[in-house]
Amino acid sequence: MSSSVLPGAEAWSHISQSPVGVLVLHGFTGNPASMRDLAERFAEAGFNVELPQLAGHGTCIEDMLDTSWADWTTSAEAAYHLLAARSRQIIVAGLSMGGSLALWIAGLHANVQGLVCVNPATMPPDVAVIEMLRGMVEGGTAVMPGIGSDIADPDAHESAYEGTPLACLLSLMVDGLATIAPTYPRLKMPLLLLTSPQDHVVEPAQADYLAEMYGGPVQRILLERSYHVATQDYDKELIFAESVAFAQRVTA
Repeated sequence: MSSSVLPGAEAWSHISQSPVGVLVLHGFTGNPASMRDLAERFAEAGFNVELPQLAGHGTCIEDMLDTSWADWTTSAEAAYHLLAARSRQIIVAGLSMGGSLALWIAGLHANVQGLVCVNPATMPPDVAVIEMLRGMVEGGTAVMPGIGSDIADPDAHESAYEGTPLACLLSLMVDGLATIAPTYPRLKMPLLLLTSPQDHVVEPAQADYLAEMYGGPVQRILLERSYHVATQDYDKELIFAESVAFAQRVTA
């Protein structure tokens, strides 16, 4: 039985009369709280919104240990179908692994009109890193120090898990990134790519890789004042405004 949901980490929905819906996806070991303000800004602009709580996230780290890329894609896909039931056009916005999931969703559904990726994880994994992580897991290390709350603003905090489950990280890399990276050239919908040059979780080179491989038009914005969890950092208002304007433009 899963644990109780952390305050603010609940899934969130908004129903409107708009024919456009926005699917908003949080990151690895994070929860909907990191994307709630962005989701609400889309709602205020009149869009339908679904912000799911991905499997194993938003409760306690023990709930995440047995989950994998297949579980997180299942969560994202279920939210997509809820949104598609009331929306003809879809925008998908994601932070970090949420960006990875956005790219995965876009490869499956023709009514995805645009993507918003904030500091996304995108690159296929290095063989040496995979071997190192597998060795740690086989050696009995289940969790390493956490990657959450990489935020420049000292007054902001991400309620992410304090640890990083290694088997889950392996699944993200091997089952997730290695399989979606070859699909980037086939994606043709517009992409808004927002990147923090000072990101201590996902190196900015991953955004460069996506921009180089991507098959459609790419609009890039640098988040000069923010770290990885930029949706809770100094540049959050820039992210919110640019994301809403992008969604309005590509679905007009």
